Amino acid sequence: MKKTELITNPDGSVFHLHLLPGEIADNIIIVGDPGRVEMLGEMLDSVRVRKSNREFSTITGSYREVEVSIISSGIGTDNIDIVVNELDAVANIDLATGMAVEEPRSLSFIRIGTAGGLQADLPAGSFVATSKAVGFDGVLHFYEGYEWCLDHMLADALATHLEWPDLLPYPYVVEADPSLLDRIASGITRGITISTPGFYAPQGRRLRLEPFDSDINDNITSFRFRGERVTNYEMESSAIYGLAKLLNHRALTLCVVIGNRVTGEFLNDYKPAVRALAGHVLDRLSS
Repeated sequence: MKKTELITNPDGSVFHLHLLPGEIADNIIIVGDPGRVEMLGEMLDSVRVRKSNREFSTITGSYREVEVSIISSGIGTDNIDIVVNELDAVANIDLATGMAVEEPRSLSFIRIGTAGGLQADLPAGSFVATSKAVGFDGVLHFYEGYEWCLDHMLADALATHLEWPDLLPYPYVVEADPSLLDRIASGITRGITISTPGFYAPQGRRLRLEPFDSDINDNITSFRFRGERVTNYEMESSAIYGLAKLLNHRALTLCVVIGNRVTGEFLNDYKPAVRALAGHVLDRLSS
């Protein structure tokens, strides 16, 4: 493997995350904001690793004797491409030789984030678990052999409903890991999440520029398929779900709805809700 394929730092750590083998747990909570890493880190009983580089901060410690890593990804599926691939490399590649290890580890990625609600009955402050992630971003299309992990029927139905233009990457759909969904998301509303490649026009917002489809949010809200509906927008889950499947890991996203795009309601102080959701996840991981 060329050095420019798997880049490491002088200390042998992976290029962006600055992590070494032995510094990550099998249970990994992914958040967007580096400040949220510190907030969740305060909930742990002990901490043994602290690393930070750019927007990527990591804390590894234990909660009720279960080891957990908390890592910030920054915003967007492009950053998720870095985070998931480098975490897999730390777990499953000999960083000195570039060779895959003989006994690969299977990691659990649990994203805790914030989202925009797309149904009127999901008020600001609600928790939502992503049963399926729809990618408007295109990241997974750059990888070989991903077709097997997609829900093509749902993707085609949504593309037809939205009259999806050819100039945009075709939507792809990946399911959550069913064991994590049952274990972590019991009692939480479940639905389809759309991961967009931007916050403004890709989510139907208008400032000085108009989105290409002024009715996209209304059309997404009205979409139904096999008894499921789209519950929320965010910007990371499609790549987490897709890359996790391809690399034989598990993935689940849970979000706090901080703004309802149908009603216009917005939760200004959403940190207590995020902390409560994180507490729920940690409790389920340790039970």
